[in-house]
Amino acid sequence: MLPAAGSITGLKVLDLSRMLPGPYCSMILADHGADVIAVEDRRFAADNLFFPGLYRNKRHLCLNLKDPEGKEIFLRLTEAADVVIEGFRPGVTERLGIDYDSLSRIHPGLIYCSITGFGQTGPYRYRAGHDVNYLAVAGILDLIGPNDGPPTIPGVQIADIAGGGQQAVTGILLALLARARTGRGQHIDISMTDGLLGLLALPQELCRRCGSEPRRADGLLSHRYACYNVYQTADQRYLAVGALEHRFWKQLCTLLDIPDFADRQYDESCRQELIDVLQEAIGRRTAVQWEELLADHDVCCTTISSFADIFSHPLFVERHMIVSIDDDAGGTQQALGIPIKMSETPGSIRRPPDRFGGSSEQIMADLGYSAEQVADLRRRGVI
Repeated sequence: MLPAAGSITGLKVLDLSRMLPGPYCSMILADHGADVIAVEDRRFAADNLFFPGLYRNKRHLCLNLKDPEGKEIFLRLTEAADVVIEGFRPGVTERLGIDYDSLSRIHPGLIYCSITGFGQTGPYRYRAGHDVNYLAVAGILDLIGPNDGPPTIPGVQIADIAGGGQQAVTGILLALLARARTGRGQHIDISMTDGLLGLLALPQELCRRCGSEPRRADGLLSHRYACYNVYQTADQRYLAVGALEHRFWKQLCTLLDIPDFADRQYDESCRQELIDVLQEAIGRRTAVQWEELLADHDVCCTTISSFADIFSHPLFVERHMIVSIDDDAGGTQQALGIPIKMSETPGSIRRPPDRFGGSSEQIMADLGYSAEQVADLRRRGVI
């Protein structure tokens, strides 16, 4: 049985980006039906920065855009494209002659999404950077880590994904809606650092309320109070407590047999004492024991999963967030599922991750090139 058509089945996307932000964006589009061709120069194959899991549902084409014939091939692909995604530093696409202004003159309906660290304008636009740099500039890195130590680099790429890839998906979908009304495409300027700054909406509001700047591991939602904290269990695992509302906190105090603290949730005079009391109580049981005990209590407490745990976690298995997919060697591999659940137009994994340049011959054949022409272009390093 074939999977149902996705929400954007028929959308044609060319993705010129590399590494994580752009490929993550185009993976989401591909999961929901878009026909995505990832375009990358063969010279990058040896960088070991090609992440196959991001290339499910896509085709990958090797193409040298600096070669006139390579550029011609790209322009032919653009004629039928709805969206182009690129992740070069500002100015690169202009030098290649494939910038938005150039392409929109021949394709007015084209949606062109540029994903960069610091945006197309401003004093930082030409600066190099990676996830940690964007977190640093946006002020988020200063809020991560212990209050008596240096900032801690998170183990996931927040800037690349939340600041870049997901913002790009949103921008592209908004542009598609606008094009449906006006018939015109547009240029989307995604700065990962801008995207991160938008994540500070609640810290900014809490700053207004309390009159002081948020400090690392010392705020309402970051370790200051016992009701929103993490505690070690008897087996050196951890329990996350998020009993922010008083009703949840009161039930937790009853469960832990500390009723005297039920009305002292935010009492500064016993703040550290209360954290110590919870640590002593939670340290009496293992993580599994807490998981079993807390399952029937509405107290906003969960055991902290390890990376290995998530692949057999019943929540993710039940919600098809851990799935098995075919690989190109005839076997199967575990993959992360599709988090956006659509009732009528669900996303699907229709083909395994493509290899670097794995669809070059097929794409060129679709453009009308003969096998001999393709072999010649490959020999000369065009594809």
